[in-house]
Amino acid sequence: MSFDLVVLTDARWLVLDQADWYSRQVHQEDGLVVAALEQEGLTVVRKAWDDPALDCSQMRSALFRSTWDYFDRFAEFSRWLNRVTKQLRLFNGAELIRWNIDKHYLADLAASGINVVATRYLHLNQPQTLAQLLAEQGWDEVVLKPVVSGAARHTYRLRAQDASAHECLYAELIQLQPMMLQALQQEILTAGELSLIVIDGVFSHAVRKTAKAGDFRVQDDHGGQVHAYTPSQLEISFAEAAVAAVPFEVLYARVDMLRDNQGQLAIMELEMIEPELFFRFCPSAAQVLAKALARALR
Repeated sequence: MSFDLVVLTDARWLVLDQADWYSRQVHQEDGLVVAALEQEGLTVVRKAWDDPALDCSQMRSALFRSTWDYFDRFAEFSRWLNRVTKQLRLFNGAELIRWNIDKHYLADLAASGINVVATRYLHLNQPQTLAQLLAEQGWDEVVLKPVVSGAARHTYRLRAQDASAHECLYAELIQLQPMMLQALQQEILTAGELSLIVIDGVFSHAVRKTAKAGDFRVQDDHGGQVHAYTPSQLEISFAEAAVAAVPFEVLYARVDMLRDNQGQLAIMELEMIEPELFFRFCPSAAQVLAKALARALR
């Protein structure tokens, strides 16, 4: 049987585990998308991206939804992406995915006039010590993370005064992969982070994500909480402008933002590969995505 579209997940979330709240949540989100696509008359199947039996010749296109192991298997994912790009139309597209994988894209956004949180990029085997880097930046508290990462993997909150205690950790990480330092934004500790969903260039819905007490990671798999949120027009315009500044066609995006330490709206992340889009807070948004995707396929 041939399909118009394959909805991509990773093998951990392929089969529903009713005893696992996270599995139930993933299936709820993906289920809303699949149902909306089918309502548009599209034939749809849901598969793990790395399924060796995935027959791309029987499919027209692929939609990334919950492929949340790609950053742990980056080399393998990159080879797979190179192969399927020649066989399927991807949403979002491969060029955008490659651009968005590496957080140097934040520098591109900044160059386009979009305010992003203060960031210092560190290349592989950067010669300075962590203490030297923090002294150069003048930041009292920072977040250290890889330029290719997700779900707060290898993400650490560090104080400049405690840099010596983290030199070994930093030295190990910078020998394995390029990293980045960002000034810790105080709003993440108090009000959390806003996520505005933009579909086909237009704002759809929003949530606020907050960290658990004593943490800075807002992801719910790290104990964070997600709340429905009604953004201001200023926040909506900022999110749409950030997506419009992307140098590729964007079907869907999640704009993670807050007010930075200077009180200005700033981009934390612009997620366009496989972002959680929080359809459970706005089920009709799945229909908006499905209609946009159906138009693109037509």
